[in-house]
Amino acid sequence: MVTRLGQMQLGKNKLNNNFLEALKKHFEKNTIVKVSVLKSARENKEKVKEYSEKIKEELGKKYTTKIIGFTIIVRKWRRETR
Repeated sequence: MVTRLGQMQLGKNKLNNNFLEALKKHFEKNTIVKVSVLKSARENKEKVKEYSEKIKEELGKKYTTKIIGFTIIVRKWRRETR
């Protein structure tokens, strides 16, 4: 299986419905999406963790997240994860 990588930026509008819908659309063509959290959307590392948890909660159990610096890596799996 070919892993396709998409990229998005989380900016001053923060996590809203439009961002989450766009993220879901990215997974129609990609299995991994890198979400860069811009300075306008973050106060500290804890805020990035909050965004990561919220994204995972909104997308469902087929998705996992990993934080590297101020980037959230979101991956879609074929089956639900624990």
